Amino acid sequence: MCGIVGAIANRDVVPVLIEGLKRLEYRGYDSAGIAIVGRNAANDGDVRRVRRTGRVAEMESAAASEAFSADLGIGHTRWATHGGVTEHNAHPHISHGVALVHNGIIENHEQQRERLRALGYTFESQTDTEVIAHLIHHYLTQGDDLLRALQRVVKELEGAYALAVVSRKEPDRMVCARMGCPLLIGLGEDENFIASDVSAIIQATRRVIFLEEGDTAEVMRTGVRVFDATDTEVQRDVHVSDVSLASLELGPYRHFMQKEIHEQPRAIADTIEAIIDHGSFTPELFGMDADGILRDIEGLQILACGTSYYAGLTARYWFEAVTGLPCNVEIASEYRYRKVVANPRQLIVTISQSGETLDTMEALKYAKSLGHDKTLSICNVPESAIPRASRLVFYTRAGAEIGVASTKAFTTQLVALFALTVTVAKVQGKLSAEQEAELLDALRHLPGSVQHALNLEPQIAVWSDRFAPKQHALFLGRGIHYPIALEGALKLKEISYIHAEAYPAGELKHGPLALVDADMPVVVIAPNDALLEKVKSNIQEVRARGGEMYVFADADSHFTESEGVHVIRTPRHVGLLSPIVHAIPVQLLAYHAALARGTDVDKPRNLAKSVTVE
Repeated sequence: MCGIVGAIANRDVVPVLIEGLKRLEYRGYDSAGIAIVGRNAANDGDVRRVRRTGRVAEMESAAASEAFSADLGIGHTRWATHGGVTEHNAHPHISHGVALVHNGIIENHEQQRERLRALGYTFESQTDTEVIAHLIHHYLTQGDDLLRALQRVVKELEGAYALAVVSRKEPDRMVCARMGCPLLIGLGEDENFIASDVSAIIQATRRVIFLEEGDTAEVMRTGVRVFDATDTEVQRDVHVSDVSLASLELGPYRHFMQKEIHEQPRAIADTIEAIIDHGSFTPELFGMDADGILRDIEGLQILACGTSYYAGLTARYWFEAVTGLPCNVEIASEYRYRKVVANPRQLIVTISQSGETLDTMEALKYAKSLGHDKTLSICNVPESAIPRASRLVFYTRAGAEIGVASTKAFTTQLVALFALTVTVAKVQGKLSAEQEAELLDALRHLPGSVQHALNLEPQIAVWSDRFAPKQHALFLGRGIHYPIALEGALKLKEISYIHAEAYPAGELKHGPLALVDADMPVVVIAPNDALLEKVKSNIQEVRARGGEMYVFADADSHFTESEGVHVIRTPRHVGLLSPIVHAIPVQLLAYHAALARGTDVDKPRNLAKSVTVE
């Protein structure tokens, strides 16, 4: 959940570290720091460090005031897990000239702490990370070099980690390790880099090596060596990143979330491009083995977290209605810890924007241990861990998503799940050519419908001014739009800090109606589908209790405004794809409510973009 950047070069790397940490701010953090060592550092041969709670800019000012300059360094943005948000707990951590940054959680840190105290080490922080720095120093005192010390230490750690380490005694290299948390190496000309995310080093290089589970590596100015979990030197593929600097810049928008909401027509068009170009839903969209696998499955088991989980809930309605096969959807952190009745004829579908979500990755591993060998990943980041662990992959083409609250990743996940549904129905003989053509045509028109929904932003902004003073809100939906109500409530609480809950509209009279009064705004997703009249009845239940309604209705749903009932009309009903269109207004409502309340839209408190800890 934190960010790592490291650099070794024949130039001052401090600007590279600072810029890299700024590009990692979107991941969520509460403190930042850098450590430098090298031939050009002041007090040559020693490790210098600066850390600050708060934003990277505060740490940058401190580094500038202390004239930081060096050709080797590491940096970190921390999201607190062990120990509070204090400078002592901020990274990098140092032990006798060894400086280290760490993402993840070390589960056996207490046992290691007691062992190190017995060896005479003292601790200045409450973190699990400090034990790693001391352990590395301990092995250095026994004659190991920095790489060998790291390789010995990681075999004693339990948990998840991405590590970058430097030492004053070895100013010509960095070492690093990966287990359960993303880490990559960037390749330059007579300079090389380490990062947890390619965005941190894209200004310096596009050539990257993605480390695999259990890998360690040494990174020098002129070369890189990678070792697998057995400490055997291996060759890892070099990839050229297609992340653009433009995608990491705000442009004319006030926040990345606003930018990414407005990028959804393009993101959806890019994601469906291969389908449209081919003129059909073909199994090869999901991998070379997809035809045989999808033809043989008896249903889906979807595993995901947060917004991705709500995408899965939406897909359940699609999949069961179109294919006639069962679809189960489960929160990954729950699935991985319960006794599961496995059916290896199910397709395990994992959904993750980053491809590194720890709970989802561990749920996938658990499913495979139960005999599930039919696995599919839906992901936005090529070469990330979850796709590499899956037999089939569908990459959404949303582009870099910087805002913590997911927007375009969500709608492109829905597109991917819709494509999966139609493809399974087709290969299993449950879809006629005419039906496929109709669904393909609906998909072709989807970006335009989403753009029409975006055009409602001025009206939604007016609503948000009424929401800003509120402390609570209810979201209602029925059928396939209930997950969109869930997503709307999540978005509102994530970035505006207004407490919001979502319910199937039919559940109102079974309890939630007790909460309704004039101070509890109720948002209703009311498309022109088979359940519209039921939703209208639920609206009357709310109005009878003095509740104020905010209704997102289709243009052809014949809703009229009245006292206490406010209506915004989205585009004409688009059938099965309606949830994707209705996701847009609830995103805009959350964004503008947060704007009116003055919260930090792109970096909501206590949250991180890529959740790589449990």
